[in-house]
Amino acid sequence: MTEASYLREKLESISPTERVERVVVQHFAVPLLKALGFDESEIRYEFETGCGQVDLAARKNGDPEDTFLRSPKNPYLLLEAKSRAVNLREGSYYRDAVCQIESYLLAKNCKSAKWGIITNANNIQLWRKHGKVVHPATANLDISSDNIESIVRNLRDKIENYERALTVCVYNNKGGVGKTTTVINLAAALATKGKKVLVVDFDSQGDLTGSLGVTPGKITLTQCLKDPKIDVHAIVQTYRLEGKRIIFSIFEIFDRLKGKQSTLPIFDIIPRDPELETLTDSRAVAYIPKGTRRLRDLIAPLRNEYDYILIDCPTQWLYFSQSGVFAADVILIPTRPDDLSSLNNAARVITQFIPETARSRQDGGPIALPAFFNGVSSRSEHTIQLANKEIWKLINQEKSVDLLHFWPHFKKGNENKSIFRMPDSAVISSAKYERVPAVFRHRKVLEYYQSLAREYFIDE
Repeated sequence: MTEASYLREKLESISPTERVERVVVQHFAVPLLKALGFDESEIRYEFETGCGQVDLAARKNGDPEDTFLRSPKNPYLLLEAKSRAVNLREGSYYRDAVCQIESYLLAKNCKSAKWGIITNANNIQLWRKHGKVVHPATANLDISSDNIESIVRNLRDKIENYERALTVCVYNNKGGVGKTTTVINLAAALATKGKKVLVVDFDSQGDLTGSLGVTPGKITLTQCLKDPKIDVHAIVQTYRLEGKRIIFSIFEIFDRLKGKQSTLPIFDIIPRDPELETLTDSRAVAYIPKGTRRLRDLIAPLRNEYDYILIDCPTQWLYFSQSGVFAADVILIPTRPDDLSSLNNAARVITQFIPETARSRQDGGPIALPAFFNGVSSRSEHTIQLANKEIWKLINQEKSVDLLHFWPHFKKGNENKSIFRMPDSAVISSAKYERVPAVFRHRKVLEYYQSLAREYFIDE
């Protein structure tokens, strides 16, 4: 009998009304981990994460003398189980379980963990951790004896084929919030942290491509979109920077690039080309196979070559922005505290556009990261207080807007309403005229964007 068929038998042995969590752990969760390829010595009960005990943790044993049972450290996968009486389909119990597995995955004893599972033997969902980001790797799946084996195959395939890249779309359904500036400087800041980054300019106006002084090659993004037979690598370019155009020593930052070089590779880019501007919604449907799904398929071969793929797309919720959101694991939403419309449109992205995309994808993603404030000055404190009052109204009005969508540090008993702030700086806009990311023209700007990277992405 295979582990998967044994799991099906154990599943059928659990009462549909079982109210004891331990029964689900022993009769379903442990056999599930075995079906996913872990043996007894690779599974540990009640693992101490550093912020509570998760029901089960697992990792492969590399050394026969260093089994996970003997050395309970460096888990690879965490599993939190609930009884069948707990509703993990939707509602508050489901949201609580998601917060629980996220907090466990990000805890101090789980730096090595890449995967999390929540299940009650009625439902199951796989979560992936990339740095500080925890996002769905599957939809919240209904379990039955008929589909459990296919679910196991799907989960095992994902767990054994962990993709290197996190794909991030920077989007708000409002212009003037600094989407393109964020993409350029976040990419550069991530590069200074040793991350390999790809930037995709999927805005038909091409502000990002122009800001970096990049020109498309002989084969263009538009051609690649239209013809699936073209290798996507043919349109990837490397953005390089002359050392003399950096006002402080780049070698202090790029330890991995020590030596004398006249130019330095910073990140890779898929530039926009002029023909992209001719692709209206109707033309895109007519000429691009799979429509808004095409960009996700296009960059799929690159997901194991980069640590981060950042997508810049336009404001209007049309083909290009729909494609960027569809292709992403997570959506980073810039707002401005002095722009009420940017807050309302951020809420619209969270409550309408992302759920709409998730229903189309049917794999649990994408999800929204907490929104942040762009362009904050030393005189913005009163404006931020007004913005927080407006956010509170949005949370009360829109059931789909969670506290954590804007206030990631808000907890019961600690109503912390702090939102990440990106300070306003003249050098950020002036750097565009030099075709250089602002982080390389002003050390303080570099610190700002490295802080943004640490807040959302890099677990240091």
